[in-house]
Amino acid sequence: MKCVNAAALLPDHLLKEIQQYIHGEALYIPTRTSSRRKWGESSGARGFYRLRNNEIRKCFHDGADMNQLCEQYGLSIDSIRKIVYSKNP
Repeated sequence: MKCVNAAALLPDHLLKEIQQYIHGEALYIPTRTSSRRKWGESSGARGFYRLRNNEIRKCFHDGADMNQLCEQYGLSIDSIRKIVYSKNP
């Protein structure tokens, strides 16, 4: 998070309006919600886990045992169960 002097960035009328509510203190302005990325989109983790989970579902529906999937993917039986029985693939 970068700290910037508001006087150098904002027009005078807007700065005076903000100073009516807060003055001489730090103010955090969050990014727009439309410009925020979901978890894992930047690093590619979201896509990796989506592909892995689809692979686990396919193996299970092809007849693989949950214990085999636990060993193969290094996940707990509860995690495998959540992936296999989730409604949103």
